[in-house]
Amino acid sequence: MTTYVLDSGLGNVRSVASMLRRIGHRGELIERPVDLRAADKVILPGVGAFDAGMAALTNSGLDQTVREAAALGCPLLGICLGMQLLCRGSEEGGTLGLGLVPADVIRLPAEEHGLKSPHMGWNVAHPARGSRLFDGAQGEQRFYFVHTYYVACDDPADVAANTPYGIDFTSAFERGNLMGVQFHPEKSHRFGMDLLRRFAEISPS
Repeated sequence: MTTYVLDSGLGNVRSVASMLRRIGHRGELIERPVDLRAADKVILPGVGAFDAGMAALTNSGLDQTVREAAALGCPLLGICLGMQLLCRGSEEGGTLGLGLVPADVIRLPAEEHGLKSPHMGWNVAHPARGSRLFDGAQGEQRFYFVHTYYVACDDPADVAANTPYGIDFTSAFERGNLMGVQFHPEKSHRFGMDLLRRFAEISPS
């Protein structure tokens, strides 16, 4: 099986591809729009600022690939900034996002709760019932985070996991074939490997 890892210069793509190989799946790095018929899955990784991320995605033409994957029902996973880019927009800047998920990206109120910003390091994710990305039987699952903003979904049914950091924020969403995680599974050892394996085993709609 082949997973396209979209490389628009937003970082961490080789780590994601390497983790896919470790779990027995082929991860192909894609830098420009391609025919998606050869792909079983698509992953959009990313780190950095929202506006710069959208600019890189648009300039590379990979925004077209993401929209096509969404329309075709291909399972698509956004990681960190990649998750945020699937939404309408962000308080971080003025550029519109892809608008594929009804959600906005807002600043995590860490300082208001006496916590450091950005939220950086290991933290738990509490899966929602019936999530396809998480194994609810595993108990506490820990992932590596680096972010200042988080996704606020319009529909609570889209929330796949919450994480406590001053507030309980959405750390993963699932809406049909579109999924996103605010943490970095490629840096999260066995729990990250398990999540990517579960994503890789999801059947296209």
